[in-house]
Amino acid sequence: MTKAIYPAIWFSEAAKEAFNDYVDTFQNSSIIESNPVVVSAKLDGVPFIGINGGPYFTPNASISFMVICETTEEIDRLWAMLSDQGEVLMPLQAYPWSPHYGWLIDKNKVSWQLYSGTLADVNQQAIVPTLMFCGPQQGKCEAAIAFYKTVFSDFIEQGSVHYPDGDMQGQVMHAQFIIHGFTLMAMDSGVAQDFTFNEGISLVIPCQDQEEIDYYWAAMTKDGEESRCGWCKDPYGVSWQIVPHNIDEILRTHPAANKALMKMNKIDIAALLS
Repeated sequence: MTKAIYPAIWFSEAAKEAFNDYVDTFQNSSIIESNPVVVSAKLDGVPFIGINGGPYFTPNASISFMVICETTEEIDRLWAMLSDQGEVLMPLQAYPWSPHYGWLIDKNKVSWQLYSGTLADVNQQAIVPTLMFCGPQQGKCEAAIAFYKTVFSDFIEQGSVHYPDGDMQGQVMHAQFIIHGFTLMAMDSGVAQDFTFNEGISLVIPCQDQEEIDYYWAAMTKDGEESRCGWCKDPYGVSWQIVPHNIDEILRTHPAANKALMKMNKIDIAALLS
């Protein structure tokens, strides 16, 4: 089975500009490839793509990026850069779970949680996508994690903590797990929210062959939702892109592949190559 997933961020038209800013913001970062539609990059060593998809979807805080920093100075530096023209959700200060933590939405509507912690606790992955189950998905975090455990054969559960009291008692306050060597976090929202998952941020599963594509597509859409071009939603509303691992090469070297892709829900590799 395939060995890596990575997050994708939807932009109206400014993916390159946004990722240029992120490369300047995060250490050990670079743009890998860029075209008018897709920008691929590494931010602090973590792979991302940005998509210029038009004004159809906007990221929200249902999927944020937890940035683990080992010094308060690094958190302060990132906070100053990311909060410029942004919105503070939780001010930068001490909390019971971290001596120096804050949550903000940057000018691109992307959510970042800056956390004073230890990289060893997140498998040396400095930026961790964090799923927040809220709105119509409130309280479903534990069930979703159980679902992912059945879908991904190499799923590794790394523990969870539940809300001890209040309206969310018994729901998941924090969970961490690994899929294909990639660390993810998840939680139920601690307060009621009026939003939920959308296509603004999705997770990409690059597949080695058609068999893998068929497997993940069937698993995610059985009680989920199909969309175009390899996009789908799982039963809990999280958006996934199930694509060939070399989709960029296919689209670049086969002139008719782009047009064929636009007509597909589940991707048919043979049809793209024909």
